[in-house]
Amino acid sequence: MTKTAAIIGGGVIGGGWAARFLLNGWDVRVFDPDPEAERKIGEVLDNARRSLPGLSDVPLPAEGALSFHDDMADAVQGATWVQESVPERLDLKLKVYKGLQEACDPDAIIGSSTSGFKPSELQEGALRPEQIVVTHPFNPVYLLPLIELVPTDKNPQQMIERARELLTSVGFFPLHVKKEIDAHIADRFLEAVWREALWLVKDGIATTEEIDEAIRMGFGIRWAQMGLFETYRVAGGEAGMRHFMAQFGPALKWPWTKLMDVPEFTDELVDLIADQSDAQSGMHSIRELERIRDNNLVGMMRALKAQNYGAGAVLNQHDALLKPGALPSLDQADLSQPILTLSRAVPLDWTDYNGHMNEAKYLEAFAAATDRFMEIIGCDMEYIASGGSYFTAENHIRYIDEVHAGAKIDVRTQMLLGQGKKLHVFHSMYEGDKLLATGESFLLHVSLETRRPSPPSPKIEAAMARIAEAQAGLPYPEGAGAAIRKPS
Repeated sequence: MTKTAAIIGGGVIGGGWAARFLLNGWDVRVFDPDPEAERKIGEVLDNARRSLPGLSDVPLPAEGALSFHDDMADAVQGATWVQESVPERLDLKLKVYKGLQEACDPDAIIGSSTSGFKPSELQEGALRPEQIVVTHPFNPVYLLPLIELVPTDKNPQQMIERARELLTSVGFFPLHVKKEIDAHIADRFLEAVWREALWLVKDGIATTEEIDEAIRMGFGIRWAQMGLFETYRVAGGEAGMRHFMAQFGPALKWPWTKLMDVPEFTDELVDLIADQSDAQSGMHSIRELERIRDNNLVGMMRALKAQNYGAGAVLNQHDALLKPGALPSLDQADLSQPILTLSRAVPLDWTDYNGHMNEAKYLEAFAAATDRFMEIIGCDMEYIASGGSYFTAENHIRYIDEVHAGAKIDVRTQMLLGQGKKLHVFHSMYEGDKLLATGESFLLHVSLETRRPSPPSPKIEAAMARIAEAQAGLPYPEGAGAAIRKPS
């Protein structure tokens, strides 16, 4: 059954929430009095559709239905989750909660995107305080996994667990902040760095660009995969954190920071920072900067995914939730037709300087389809661990049409020969009904002990015979045999 999320406030953060829910199969109902809300959310969705699906190596659920509502009470009807992302004014938020709770389901979770207010402040005077919780995201909401989940003792444990489960189901990493504090956890760090950066600019020590370079060329990348304490533990060498603390602890008494001495936000300081920032990145529009940001984030997180570390581990966990049933098994597939062996979106890091999928990535996609076909016939990881596998002897790829980031591609596989040691498959890659490429592969079954060709197991032989019989009526594919000889 499709779940419904109501988004109250459709700015940058609200639009990101809408995209995250929508692209994970939820229906989304938006309320925002801004006459430009539909356009703004549409632009956020364009970016999200291009970047988010490519984080997954399995297909996301079918996109949910998006609707815009002039009445807040109408927007929250039937919603499982209500996300409030209105401006940071406590009086406004309390007024919104009053209207929400008069109209929404009492079992719906009301999450607030607030970056500063404590949940106890938001629950003050509420009809059902136990329904309201802080769920503070980070921009872009549709890509970054962190959500600070901040409850109070008025929120039942069952409700907190349900919130965690729902957030996890759409690919978030809910960090349960067990004791409320102004600005939660992450923004307190950001605020400290921000204050120090303001002083460095004001005192003429560094420009905005130099400060950004110091972050993105060094500790920013380290923090992306190890955080703060683990980074410092590594910095301590073999002796670990204790050595690091002993070595650098005295620095805490040195005048290295003005964190508690905040510069006055004068017009001169604002102009100085704004001018430097314009000089640094003003050649790009905001939409261009968003795409640059998304390209970098996807590349970093996919790299972390390959290591199953940090945010990458969260992505792998999300894929594991999506994977069951995403592709057919031997018994589920219509064996009389080419079998679906790959279904995914083209990620940003698969594209080249021409803006379309790099030719090497076609081979990567076809290799993944071959791996899936091997699993279908029984040559899975358990079988490989027992000492047998297929090695590719020859490939041939035809590039027929170009494809861009965010496109949804399917690969369907026809078995041309599956007998004894030999496996010959023909893959066809589609975007919808458009044929993009074909890939032909000839493989030999090999003993991993001797590294020489050997017969596969009787179970694999039987699976191949079953597919061969079912596909016997299929025509020999156009383009097959151009580099691999058609079996006589």
